[in-house]
Amino acid sequence: MILTDFSHYTRSRVDTYLTQKLNQYKPAQHLQEAMSYSLFNGGKRVRPMLTYATAALFDEANELTDACAAAIEAIHAYSLIHDDLPAMDNDDLRRGKPTCHIRFDEATAILAGDALQTFAFELLSSPHLNRADLQLQLIQELVVASGRHGMVTGQMIDLANVGKNIDLAALEQMHQHKTGALIRASVRMGAISVGLTQPRTLASLDAYANAIGLAFQVQDDIIDITSDTDTLGKTQFSDEEANKPTYPKLLGLDGAQRLAQDLHHQAVSTISPFGKNAQPLIELANYIIGRNH
Repeated sequence: MILTDFSHYTRSRVDTYLTQKLNQYKPAQHLQEAMSYSLFNGGKRVRPMLTYATAALFDEANELTDACAAAIEAIHAYSLIHDDLPAMDNDDLRRGKPTCHIRFDEATAILAGDALQTFAFELLSSPHLNRADLQLQLIQELVVASGRHGMVTGQMIDLANVGKNIDLAALEQMHQHKTGALIRASVRMGAISVGLTQPRTLASLDAYANAIGLAFQVQDDIIDITSDTDTLGKTQFSDEEANKPTYPKLLGLDGAQRLAQDLHHQAVSTISPFGKNAQPLIELANYIIGRNH
């Protein structure tokens, strides 16, 4: 299955699941409008694709896989809403559209982000999934990836270092938390959702995920200065204007591009031994370093 087909399959499946589960509480209609605005505003669904593609290495995706993919996308959407707020990155555009706090208002955006975060765990903890053992493990995976051990600490490190000079090791640590942790969880949760829990296999998946997670951020830094605002869907040079630490700033553009290629090679080399079922994951690695937005 080529990546375009897999992307359509993923988007259809996870978006259907999100829609079914989100609009179920009438008193929250305005809140749900803001949540939906950020969930369905043109995201590429890279993290759900990783979840479904990893599940497919071992078995057919099931409803627990759907819950994982939807929960991860809810966490990602919440993080972007909060990232864009005036107190953080203060962005007006996200994927070519007004950010949530511009489209609605700042208070609604904060609450929509809060609600999307808890919505993720609502999905994973649903009793009707009837796999309490795996559900608990999956919840723990997402807690670690999204909270103080993962994404939120990465965001804190990012904000604390605006205008400061940090070295390559510190920049990598920041992005291992901010971007890499949720990508790693996307891969691990896909495997766990179909019953794969062997530590050795999960370690191989971690190596793949760590490489593409860092490559994703390196490429983000590259396209912030090589793509225009219309292509990016957000303001070009936003990181540079905010004086944030980036890979091109530390390594130069050529050095950052070489690092992205090296990480891509690591990812493909690690996942290829899984055989023909690994093709979507290989194509996702290709996409991550080939994208321009």
